[in-house]
Amino acid sequence: MLLGRVVGPGVATAKLERLEGQKLLLVEINTVREPQVRGTGRHIVCVDPVGAGEGELVLAIMGNATRTVQDMHEVPTDAVIVGIVDSLQSTTGALELG
Repeated sequence: MLLGRVVGPGVATAKLERLEGQKLLLVEINTVREPQVRGTGRHIVCVDPVGAGEGELVLAIMGNATRTVQDMHEVPTDAVIVGIVDSLQSTTGALELG
């Protein structure tokens, strides 16, 4: 599972039929460097079935795990957002989400 921050929308005017109606988002992969969550400068495009918005911290899965997400088994994707993060806690306390 990856932790990332939504940078903005992805738009594809030409795409496979099975991607029609799927919301695409550009997500910057994040890392935790206590006490803060920070961007890595690396990005991925994710299908978003959960309704995430720009600036939100999200959980994403990649690879074969994407086929296990409800209603996604026929969607040709390698990255899916599966959750929106409200807070993170480490053994030393709450992390700053930036």
